[in-house]
Amino acid sequence: MSPVKIGLLGLGTVGGGTANVLLRNAEEIARRVGRDIKIIQAAARETEFPGVNTESFEICDDAFEVVKNPDVDIVIELIGGYEPARELVLQAIANGKHVVTANKALIAKHGNEIFAAAREKGVMVAFEAAVAGGIPIIKALREGLAANRINWIAGIINGTGNFILTEMGDKGRDFPEVLAEAQALGYAEADPTFDVEGIDAAHKLAILCSLAFGVPLQFDKVFTVGISEITQDDVVYAEELGYRIKHLGITRRTEKGIELRVHPTLIPNRRLIANVDGVMNAVLVHGDAVGPTLYYGAGAGAEPTASAVVADVIDIARVLTSDPENRVPHLAFQSNALSDDTILAMEEVETAYYLRMKALDRSGVLADVTRILADQGISIEAMLQKDPVGESHASIIMLTHRVVEKNMNAAINFIESLDSISENVIRIRMETLDS
Repeated sequence: MSPVKIGLLGLGTVGGGTANVLLRNAEEIARRVGRDIKIIQAAARETEFPGVNTESFEICDDAFEVVKNPDVDIVIELIGGYEPARELVLQAIANGKHVVTANKALIAKHGNEIFAAAREKGVMVAFEAAVAGGIPIIKALREGLAANRINWIAGIINGTGNFILTEMGDKGRDFPEVLAEAQALGYAEADPTFDVEGIDAAHKLAILCSLAFGVPLQFDKVFTVGISEITQDDVVYAEELGYRIKHLGITRRTEKGIELRVHPTLIPNRRLIANVDGVMNAVLVHGDAVGPTLYYGAGAGAEPTASAVVADVIDIARVLTSDPENRVPHLAFQSNALSDDTILAMEEVETAYYLRMKALDRSGVLADVTRILADQGISIEAMLQKDPVGESHASIIMLTHRVVEKNMNAAINFIESLDSISENVIRIRMETLDS
């Protein structure tokens, strides 16, 4: 049987890793597929490719030349970003080529359009590497857990943010210092906004939500809060109360609609996911039949991500001749069976809270705060008060029971209007992540 021919867009970190894995494991891959898989052409801006064996394929500087190459069966897009990736992928599909991509931003924002074009042409678009690097979470949701009604997903899906929070917790370091180290180590970009403000995680969560609940991709509806406002004090107080702070993506099915949110979250320190440290990723999925399942591994890096890219290539190569209607759907559910379930506005979401405020050290202040909380139907689970050292304000830390976000918004507005409260109230949402 003739080889499956690959056109590769991008020979950077992941592209180079993909080329190396395909070449190094060529014999093993052929045994799994029943035919060879070969890169025949790659597009790259660079002229030097240290550590990458490029002898067996042609390299050009025009990505459109690759997607128009009539000999290419599968295009692997590893350029990243929205454009020209979107145009290249749509052109590849129009030319009847299957596509593999690691581009979470592209899928989250333009996936509905891309999948519709692919269905019309009868080709496949695979994107396992777009979420959680080498962890096969998309395959788990689309296939391994297909018998389940998914109840919720909670994931550490950005390694940079997890590295920063781990260093702050384990070594008592402050956010700016750890961010600078993350940039020096190559974990964070020179502009770290996508990582530390939650945009990268929001892209990935939008994809997981669609796979879990059979709704169209809706990246624009992800409530997103980053970690840049988390202080060393918050990390320490959370630990004292038996929690760890993690930057989570959470999507949950409720009677009112679907929650879709990314934010710092207090998790009980006994939970496995609370102990996922460094740059590692983990995704916790709760299904009605299987219960809670945890998927853990490297969320980035050349070969971990290449592992997922090449697995997608293998899947496509195995079914190249199958009837398009009998393939696994792009978003797990048949395209004509996607639901129009409502994505809840964040103010309608119910969760528990960690609150930290600076209050004048005088009688009656705590009574004012608790009265405001009670007026909004908010009850307190635990409280710490840190006496002032060389200043007139004490830190008050409270954990609340679950309440609708709009009630908490109102309570915080009232609390901040008190003349005894000196700064904005710090709010971190809490999840127990039990069954």
